[in-house]
Amino acid sequence: MIIDRTAFERYRRSPNARTTPLRLLLGTAIVVLFWMAATLAVLLGGTYAFIVWRASTGAGRPTGGPVQDFLASPEGILTALLSFAGIWIGLWVAMRFVHREPLAALVGDSRRVSWPGFLKGLIAVLITSLLSEILLYWLQPEIARGAIGLSTWLLFLIPIAALALLQTSSEEALFRGYLLRGLANRFGNPLIWAGLPVLLFSALHWSASSTLAINACVLVSIATFALVLTLLVYATGSLGAAFGAHLGNNLTGFLLISHQQSYNSFALLNARPLEGPGWTGFDAVLIAAIGIVSSLLTALLLLHPRSPLRVGPEASRGAGPA
Repeated sequence: MIIDRTAFERYRRSPNARTTPLRLLLGTAIVVLFWMAATLAVLLGGTYAFIVWRASTGAGRPTGGPVQDFLASPEGILTALLSFAGIWIGLWVAMRFVHREPLAALVGDSRRVSWPGFLKGLIAVLITSLLSEILLYWLQPEIARGAIGLSTWLLFLIPIAALALLQTSSEEALFRGYLLRGLANRFGNPLIWAGLPVLLFSALHWSASSTLAINACVLVSIATFALVLTLLVYATGSLGAAFGAHLGNNLTGFLLISHQQSYNSFALLNARPLEGPGWTGFDAVLIAAIGIVSSLLTALLLLHPRSPLRVGPEASRGAGPA
């Protein structure tokens, strides 16, 4: 597969002279500050409301502490997803006051989301996620029906999808948009402009409750997926396809089959949690291999010239649709 890098070259050259390494560092610090502030606000406010509600309904004492119980509840999951609005707010502040650019510049050179690319990315990952779940079931056929009823699941389907889009789009705007675009503008080495955002994004998924082997396999899988998302930005010069692909990945875990005990309140099915005991080193290797294969198939579906889901370079500003 030969990728036309014309659109990406327009994207990487679109920042103005204010996009320097020091300003990127300052902007990133601003984003992290707003993200932490939003997380703290929703965590404290949500936990307080949760405690008051439990007291008013006569519910029993928390089993793992009020904060842990709140975050494990459906309300806690919704609130945790809402905290990612802090990233978008921080990005707006950084772009507006540090770089003097519009926030839309992060989306692509056209400054608009490519909805065809978004839809193709979403469909491709939903397909490969299904294959991945089949392979994981073969590895560990331990799947139970989730506690949520079908009517309740349907009721929360749109709110969860909207909040998952808020989460995934904010992460893409930060890691594949703000950081990648700014670094690529100043450094020609892809180990810097692609590798650094991938490393930072992957490191955020470290889980203290998982074993070293499981953490390693999860980080490898996430890093591979992040590289595919980066490749989509390189091929299209925009975040549209990456937005859709990332959303498809997270919707599968939030709404269909959950592999995390702390985020399974809205999933129809619960698989054996990765943070649980009993996983072997060989299991971890197989899980990582499944994640890598799934990501590579996603890249194939979205970039192969004969694929009906193939995405291509986005048109520049003022040009017609690609």
